[in-house]
Amino acid sequence: MIYVIPEQIRNYLDGLVPERHAELEEMEAHALEHDFPIIGPACGHLCYLLARMTGARNVFELGSGFGYSTAFFAKAVKENGGGTVHHVVWDDELSQKAQGHLGAMEYDGIVEYHIGEAVETLRENDGPFDIIFNDIDKNAYPASLPVIESKLRPGGVLIIDNMLWSGRIFDPADKNSDTEGVREFTRLITSSPTGSRLSFQSGMA
Repeated sequence: MIYVIPEQIRNYLDGLVPERHAELEEMEAHALEHDFPIIGPACGHLCYLLARMTGARNVFELGSGFGYSTAFFAKAVKENGGGTVHHVVWDDELSQKAQGHLGAMEYDGIVEYHIGEAVETLRENDGPFDIIFNDIDKNAYPASLPVIESKLRPGGVLIIDNMLWSGRIFDPADKNSDTEGVREFTRLITSSPTGSRLSFQSGMA
């Protein structure tokens, strides 16, 4: 793995993020200790800003972990006047952890919890959504796009994590299914008629 953004710059950007809830800092410490992937303070704050700037009140997360990214969206939705952030994971234990963390931040009335396969859960829920955040298994990215398009409102924002896939997309010898999934998804959203109808923000990691 390589870091596309040097550590010095990552630390600088994280340091610019406004003071955040102590629960978020606890979640960051847990992620570091247990090597659990989270988007981090700078990307989380970017998600918050995008949700605030677009007035988002209906957000769907495809892959939510223990609720770290959810918290940033929930904060924005609450400040936008209320609405719903859909938290989706396969695992009941992760869902319970998320409920504990997000409840401590008083987002109980904002977050709706789902346990199941993320794309199928999106398919089963009525849209349109103002923001869809995509952080599922990378090999499943291409197949998720038609469902996303059908659920994202016109002018809505699609936020996609790991679009540079820690530099692995630059290695022509890397034919891993996740790497190929990121490459194909990138091709779809930048060149196909489906992708051209979407507004999107790509994650840099």
